[in-house]
Amino acid sequence: QICLSLVKLLFYLAHSPLGSIVLLDFQPRQFVMVDGNLKVTDMDDASTEELSCKEDNDCTLDFPTKSFPLKCSVVGRCEGINEKKNLFNAYRYFFTYLLPHSAPPALRPLLSDILNATGDLRYGINETLRAFEKVLHLYKSGLYLQKRPLLLKDYISLKGFRTVEGEDYKCWPSYSHLGCLLSIHSAEEAAAICNAQSRCQSFIVTQQRTWTGRPLASFQSSWTDLIPDTNAVVYIKRSASSGERL
Repeated sequence: QICLSLVKLLFYLAHSPLGSIVLLDFQPRQFVMVDGNLKVTDMDDASTEELSCKEDNDCTLDFPTKSFPLKCSVVGRCEGINEKKNLFNAYRYFFTYLLPHSAPPALRPLLSDILNATGDLRYGINETLRAFEKVLHLYKSGLYLQKRPLLLKDYISLKGFRTVEGEDYKCWPSYSHLGCLLSIHSAEEAAAICNAQSRCQSFIVTQQRTWTGRPLASFQSSWTDLIPDTNAVVYIKRSASSGERL
């Protein structure tokens, strides 16, 4: 969410009515999230000036660990230097820390492509935004889910119940530090996640939604202490419930 919002902001800056705007003091502390959108807190160090040049050799974009040769345009300006400077700063301050960690396994190669392409400045802001929107579409639609055996049939569902909240086993990346709370596309995906976790015996699908509209599911190591909850459905492994009375 943070990276996509940042890319949308940089897309606007690259195509603003004033021209391409560069953020000269590009640091994480210069941004804040407001209602799920990243905003710049200080525009004092923004500029529409692009580096003047006489030849291509005048247009090297230098960073502490990398340098990029750019072209000198016919009007004597380094082509796209503001856009590329913003994009590489987004890569080194945001993408490298946030992109590799929390996506479903099937989407990680696509995010890795974005990471590598922006890190080498092979993508401009237009291509980067298109790549992010493609990943978001796959994520929201569930099209990233690979065909696999249906596992939900191995679970008993109880509508209108949930387990008592409490500290349970933890997983990554969880929305709660007390247990294993993950976003899912469907109960079928949740069943696959539960089967892949050795301690999981049940999961609860709640009405809570993430910023993409995906429901949250809480994965549990037991299914005892059920309490009524009209907004929840608890799924219990048939193997875990064998010999027990529901």
